[in-house]
Amino acid sequence: MKIIRVGVDLAKNVFQVHGVDRHEKSVWRRKLNRAEWLKVLRETIEPGCEIGMEACGGAHHWARQLREEGYSVKLIAPQFVKPYVKSNKNDANDAEAICEAMSRPHMRFVSVKTVEQQDIQAVHRVRAGLMDQRKAKANQVRGLASEYGIIAPKEWRHLRRAIPGWLEDAENGLSGRFRQLLDGLWHDLLILDDRVAEMDREIALIAASDPVAKRLQQLRGVGPMIATALLATVGDAHQFANGRQMAASLGLTPKQNSSGGKERLLGISKRGDAYVRSLLVHGARAMIRTAKAKDDRLSQWVMRIATTRHPNVAAVALANKTARMAWAMIKNGTDYQPQLAAG
Repeated sequence: MKIIRVGVDLAKNVFQVHGVDRHEKSVWRRKLNRAEWLKVLRETIEPGCEIGMEACGGAHHWARQLREEGYSVKLIAPQFVKPYVKSNKNDANDAEAICEAMSRPHMRFVSVKTVEQQDIQAVHRVRAGLMDQRKAKANQVRGLASEYGIIAPKEWRHLRRAIPGWLEDAENGLSGRFRQLLDGLWHDLLILDDRVAEMDREIALIAASDPVAKRLQQLRGVGPMIATALLATVGDAHQFANGRQMAASLGLTPKQNSSGGKERLLGISKRGDAYVRSLLVHGARAMIRTAKAKDDRLSQWVMRIATTRHPNVAAVALANKTARMAWAMIKNGTDYQPQLAAG
C-alpha cells in the first residue's frame, strides 16, 4: 500500500487525515492530535507524497513544515473544497473533500507564504486593527459629546485639536465627571495615534529596504503601504500566468453572467483580499486627482475614462491596470516603463 495523496483537515488540536493510493482507493483515515501528527505522517507516508490543506489559519506554517520534510504541499481556498464535501459536514468528510479537490487537473491552488511575507502581513493587520480601534474610540467621543450639546468635527485631525479645547473650556456645560472621562478617552486616542504612527514607520522601513517594494513605488499611486501589502499578498507572483490573473485574484475584474453565447459583464467581483484591493483603489483615486495636470499616456487614458464614466469606474480601472503592471514588474524584475503603461 503506497499512499500518493493525503488530504488534511486542520483544526486547533485535532487533525483529520484522508489518504488514497494510486488506484484512488481510500486506504488511510485517521484522527491525529497536534503533537503527534507530523511524526505519524513521517512513519506512514513517503517523502514526495502530495499533501493538501485548506488555506486557513495555520496552513502556511504547516505547509512550510511539511515541505521541509520533503512533501509536496498544495493549499486550496475553502470555496473550492466545498463542492466536493459529500453528505453532512464533518472533519472526516472535509479531509476526503480536500483529498478529492486537490486531484482535479484544473484546480487553483494558493501559494505558500514565506515567513517574511507573513511578517509584513502581520504589520498591516495590526495597523488596520489599530485604525479600527481609533475610529471606534473617536466615534464614541463624538457620540458622548453630542449628549452635552457639543458637535464634534468629522475629520480625525480636527477632532484631535478640538478635544483639548473642550477640556479647557469651563463654560461649555461639561460636568467634572465627564471631563475626567473625556480626558481618559483623549489619552487613549493619543496612544492609538502613536501606535499607528509606529506601524507606519515600520512599513516605510520595509518598503525602503526591499528592492521589489522600491521598484513598485515607481508606479503612479503606489507608495510604501500598497507596495508592502502587494508583497505580503502575492510574493513573487509566480502563481499567476499573467497580470489579468493577479488583478482577478484581487477582485478587480468584472463578474460574468453569460449564457447562450451572450456575454454579460457586471461589476467587479470583489474576490480575494479586500484590504489590498481597497488600498489600490484609494491609490488610484489619489493619482486621478493629479492626472488633470499631466500629459503622459497613462494620465490621458484614465482622464478619458473619468470624463465619460463615473469616477469610481475610472478609479477601479486604474487600480486594475496598476495590479497588472505590478505583476509584470514583480515577475520580470523590471522597472516601471511609462511608455508601456497605457498600451
